[in-house]
Amino acid sequence: MIVIDGSHGEGGGAVLRSSLSLSALLGEPLRIESIRIKRPNPGLQAQHLTGVRALARVCGAELQGAKLGSTSLTFRPQSPPGSGEYSYDVAQARKGGSAGAISLVFQALLLPLVLAEGNSRLFLRGGTHVAWSPPFHYLKTVYLPPLSRMGIEAQVDIEKWGWYPIGGGVMTAQITGMGREATGIADLKLTERGALTRLHGVSAVSNLPRHIAERQRRQAEEVLRGEGFEPQLEIVDAPSKGRGSVLFLVAEFENARAGFASLGRKGKPAEKVAEDACAEFLHYYRSGAALDQFLADQLILPMALAQGSSSFTTCRITQHLLTNVWVAEQFLNKTFVIEGQEGKVGEVTVTGRRDV
Repeated sequence: MIVIDGSHGEGGGAVLRSSLSLSALLGEPLRIESIRIKRPNPGLQAQHLTGVRALARVCGAELQGAKLGSTSLTFRPQSPPGSGEYSYDVAQARKGGSAGAISLVFQALLLPLVLAEGNSRLFLRGGTHVAWSPPFHYLKTVYLPPLSRMGIEAQVDIEKWGWYPIGGGVMTAQITGMGREATGIADLKLTERGALTRLHGVSAVSNLPRHIAERQRRQAEEVLRGEGFEPQLEIVDAPSKGRGSVLFLVAEFENARAGFASLGRKGKPAEKVAEDACAEFLHYYRSGAALDQFLADQLILPMALAQGSSSFTTCRITQHLLTNVWVAEQFLNKTFVIEGQEGKVGEVTVTGRRDV
């Protein structure tokens, strides 16, 4: 049994999700201790518990400690990941509901289902645009395109948007299974991003006055044009049970994509929402790196499962990235070389043989 210290590195949900994904697809029994122990609300929360139960269902895992607030968990897969139709609602994991991020549930399930025999369909309900997680539009426009270059095929669609604290968003996903013995996950090299070809995005609101979306767009256009860019921003009236707003930017280059989101909240002016997203983009753009800091840590597990050597440059080496590297090293015969310091521009190379 592999034993993982859940407090290692950034000590959050990433340790849990990455460990469970690898346990499910490798068939390795797993025990995680000190889950989110340093967080204000330690242990398994609704989104984490949903991911645990979802992965357990996919591989028939036996569970111990799978309850809200639990700081330890034992996960024993009983079969290889199985394809099929799966439906999960984060709100069912906690009395009173939850806006837990379904993008993170999707990412936890993706790789095990990619290595399953046959195709899968997911129906997920919860938060689609919430803090500390990739929004739906990041999955669709930034995360999945490089995976497609690796041979990992998935499509996602949104039916309803889900904001904190109500949630209630709905996304669906189609995942193409390669089979457990697949060698089709290709290496990926993203060290040079090339020239910027397009800067676009959305200014979206749900159940709020349209002028908020217009102000977000106007401020973003003013900031970016002042820096010499010509953004193409669309105003979207997003169907949802709750209220919320977001400014989301996508930067497309010849060889790479990057995404930047800023969420609205009570007391935060629309102009500030736009400025925060623009500041993240400008920091990334000036770094010259291929990947934004978020995509960098999200590509660690796919690259660890690929054949051959992969590499990328990123605008910022984060604790999330270092933590995902550490988790992958506990499960796989892979070597990671990280050039650069935490918080700075860096390059990551993944080499070695995949054992699946």
